[in-house]
Amino acid sequence: MTVVLVGTSHHHAPVEVRERVALDLEGAAALAAELADGCEAVCLSTCNRTELYLAGDDAAALEHRAVRVLAALGGADEARLAPVLYRLHGASAALHAFRVAAGLDSMVPGEGEILGQVRAAYEAGRPGPVLDRLFRQALYAGKKVRAETAISESPTSVASAAAALAEQVFGELRGRSVLLIGAGHTGRVAARNLAKRGATITAVANRAGERADSVARAFGARAVALEDVTAVLDAVDVVVSSTSAPGVILPADRVAAALPARKGLPLFLIDIAVPRDLDPAIHGLDGCYLYDIDDLESVVAESLAGRREEAVRAEAIVAQEAERFAAWHAARDVVPAIALLRERAEEIRAGELARAETGLERLSDSERRVVESVTAAIVNKLLHLPTVRLKEAAAGTDGGAYADAVRHLFGLGEQPEDGERS
Repeated sequence: MTVVLVGTSHHHAPVEVRERVALDLEGAAALAAELADGCEAVCLSTCNRTELYLAGDDAAALEHRAVRVLAALGGADEARLAPVLYRLHGASAALHAFRVAAGLDSMVPGEGEILGQVRAAYEAGRPGPVLDRLFRQALYAGKKVRAETAISESPTSVASAAAALAEQVFGELRGRSVLLIGAGHTGRVAARNLAKRGATITAVANRAGERADSVARAFGARAVALEDVTAVLDAVDVVVSSTSAPGVILPADRVAAALPARKGLPLFLIDIAVPRDLDPAIHGLDGCYLYDIDDLESVVAESLAGRREEAVRAEAIVAQEAERFAAWHAARDVVPAIALLRERAEEIRAGELARAETGLERLSDSERRVVESVTAAIVNKLLHLPTVRLKEAAAGTDGGAYADAVRHLFGLGEQPEDGERS
């Protein structure tokens, strides 16, 4: 059984492509259930990536199925989507999953949110024994990296990078007012980081009024309804949006309607949602400067300068855990073959002793025990080297081939020949 991964991420596709294949957790769970027809399936979808993890016997068929599903999800034919997709099999897919869980493949390396997102995807998916082991070990690797390295130093999330970008633009955030659109976890993290840098959270807008009220009280701001956002645009310097809406919630024409009241003051907007919350056309309006999640990479690059050594240590931990998974996965093919081989040999030994029972009747109990011991020793010695070689093969890439050869040569899993029956 092979692990197959097909996906796209910020390394391969811009946000306008990623948002077309992005899913919330409910959608990811539904897609995993759809894919889990004769295979194992987990769907991981975050602001940085959408990845389909499958495990089954026919790697080529699984890859084709995953590509077809992503193309349908993105509303594009497979040929157009193909250049932004990556396809990984076996050990490479496992290593990638471990790097993702450790935050090493994120836009903000070491980010704290990805581990929870990986866990949620795993719990919402349809894993079997292989993907269960893969994701449990990936979560372990992610925790180990956070415990044993300093890769998670600030900024540790897209939201904190957004605050750093705002500070870069203004030079000083003290005295700057912020409208927060979206009062979920990402919005709260963004608000905390902006407030720490001196900004004032003026208003909080959210679809659910109770959540907006809660976040607004925490920062001394006022809660507003999403449809009333335009009314506060004339009084803020920065807009940060991070809702889970399926599409644009603030069109360019609504922003344009608020501009005359601003009297030429610049408006800085950061959209860290995927799919995007803010109409890309806003960037073309006079005095408006719109940044999306892909624009945060310059901030992230600066934050990495002092963490190269920690990243190297984190990569070593991830590689070690990936090797452990590869050894376990290879042994899944070999261990059953070893067990079947020994079981068949013991059946033959016991059957031959039973056929010779008449001749053994005259032996004493101690002599019979000697016969049992000698025949068992012969079997063990004959099987010792094949067992060792099979276990050695399990550590490499040809363990499955060895296991198949042993099953074929000894007819394991088949009914014994008449001469072998007791």
